Amino acid sequence: MLFGLFRRRSRDREHKAYCEIVAQARQPVFYRDFLVPDTIDGRFDLIVAHAVLYFRRLRGEGREISEFSQSVFDLFFQDMDASLREMGVSDTRVPKKVKVMGEAFYGRADAYIPAIDDGDAEELAEALGRNVYPDTPEPVAQKRLAHYLLEAAKRLDAQPVQGLIEGTIDWPDPERFKAMPV
Repeated sequence: MLFGLFRRRSRDREHKAYCEIVAQARQPVFYRDFLVPDTIDGRFDLIVAHAVLYFRRLRGEGREISEFSQSVFDLFFQDMDASLREMGVSDTRVPKKVKVMGEAFYGRADAYIPAIDDGDAEELAEALGRNVYPDTPEPVAQKRLAHYLLEAAKRLDAQPVQGLIEGTIDWPDPERFKAMPV
């Protein structure tokens, strides 16, 4: 029994779910047709937007799912930590940068979730403009991205939790939104 306390629990499901979030956020269509800046910040913002959708869907599903969700969240920030180190950020600066990323995550979640819950594409597009397109506003791309995220939220809401924690996430195809009239 005592040795069980020191055994690492497998995080395969959490890792698979996190990889699905990242894979969706890295689709070239977002950078090519939605004009998301193909930069470290742009990629971070798209991962955050998809992660916010995922965590939003898992909220209120009970203690076990909450613990699972926390593990996926922890993996996200472990990955951000590792990425910063790979980019050559000094060991003393990494914790500060990760803290800023955490604050950015929560700030974006606070901006996106109410708009998603209300189905308000205009409000979501404005929030995306402030975060994803801060230097060069792209009103049409912002609206298309907002409509994509609203559809993604609907699809995640309709999916059973069991599939979501197994990493079977039914994201919408962003190609459908790249030329939609707004």
